[in-house]
Amino acid sequence: MSVLSVLKERGFIDAVTHTEELEDYLNNNRATCYIGFDPTASSLHVGGLVCIMALAHMQRNGHRPIALVGGGTGLIGDPSGKTELRKILTQELLDENKAGIQRQLERFLDFSNDKALLVDNAKWLTSLEYIPFLRDIGRYFSVNRMIKAESYKARMESDDGLTFIEFNYMLLQAYDFMKLAKSHDCFLQMGGSDQWGNIVAGIDLVRRTLGKQAFGITFPLITTASGIKMGKTHKGAVWLDPERFSPYEYYQFWVNCDDADVVRFLALFTFLSMDEIEAVKSLEGADLNKAKTILAYEATKIAHGEQEALASLKATASLFGGIEVPDALLPGATIPRGVHAPASEQSVPSSLYNREEVVGKVLVIDLLTETKLCNSKSDARRLVKQGGAYINGERIVGFDQIVLSADIAGGELLLRAGKKKYHKIIFD
Repeated sequence: MSVLSVLKERGFIDAVTHTEELEDYLNNNRATCYIGFDPTASSLHVGGLVCIMALAHMQRNGHRPIALVGGGTGLIGDPSGKTELRKILTQELLDENKAGIQRQLERFLDFSNDKALLVDNAKWLTSLEYIPFLRDIGRYFSVNRMIKAESYKARMESDDGLTFIEFNYMLLQAYDFMKLAKSHDCFLQMGGSDQWGNIVAGIDLVRRTLGKQAFGITFPLITTASGIKMGKTHKGAVWLDPERFSPYEYYQFWVNCDDADVVRFLALFTFLSMDEIEAVKSLEGADLNKAKTILAYEATKIAHGEQEALASLKATASLFGGIEVPDALLPGATIPRGVHAPASEQSVPSSLYNREEVVGKVLVIDLLTETKLCNSKSDARRLVKQGGAYINGERIVGFDQIVLSADIAGGELLLRAGKKKYHKIIFD
């Protein structure tokens, strides 16, 4: 099966340019493709995971992916999908963000021996001279066509309008495509559906300047079954950076997904075979929850490593009870099979407390001290400040955080200090 067929079958494709020619190109060449990543934060989030997984599938099918970090365009900001002007970033902050993004991409892609490349468009964009750029590149762009692009149209109709600095973005992204085509034989650009206009502009520029055929693929905007944009929760974005969003929280994001999303998410966000995933369509109730466990484990393993995935599985069993993973369910998954017992059955320390004396009255840092997870209150405060204290897998963010009824599930709550120290509070 061709990589284009793989992406279609798994639900990645929204639109494709030159479908037959692209299929032929991918079947007969070791293609180089690229996706641009906006370095506006030091971490990517789940909303960009479709793009990352698409690059991983390209690599697994023998092609070479390029992750382009927009160190140059990040100094301007892409207006696509935005209704207001992006904040202009300093070079120092951009460099910090690029380093964080690279660490995360290395979890998904093999960069050894040039099997994948990480490039920064600042290398060529920041040295551009304005007049030569207008003369050599700007002449290929029609303003009439540009303002019809959805990314520009939405901004022009907003209260803030479209700034001239943002108006240049399409030219710069097209120029990126031309530079990569020229220097790395990269003739395929991929991205979200909001990038269609920019990608088509790049294809046209490659044809006009290099006389070569280039291609584009866009991915759909992924929303949950409830219509919420992928990666958004009541707590904010689901980051790939473990310091911003712990591996346990990441695991819980997947295990708590809507029943209607399980099959789709298995196809998009794991590498399990579609034959195995198709079998999940017939499951419901407790059996479907077991499939969610595998989804959570596989997604966490890809993003954070097998050790963190296993720790999250054990922590979940500790808090919510035994978890069964049948041998026959999604057999290609690497999750340990059998019944994962609650931590109380694995000698995790526990203490009995009176519910009325704790809920709404006791500080979490006091519990950390009383249960000996921390040696003193100052030690507990230090742990909270460093982001290493957790209640039910969610990071404790304030010294004044009090135990609430919502923290208790099944008459219990689970405290954690660092990665390995647990203590269960049982309420009578």
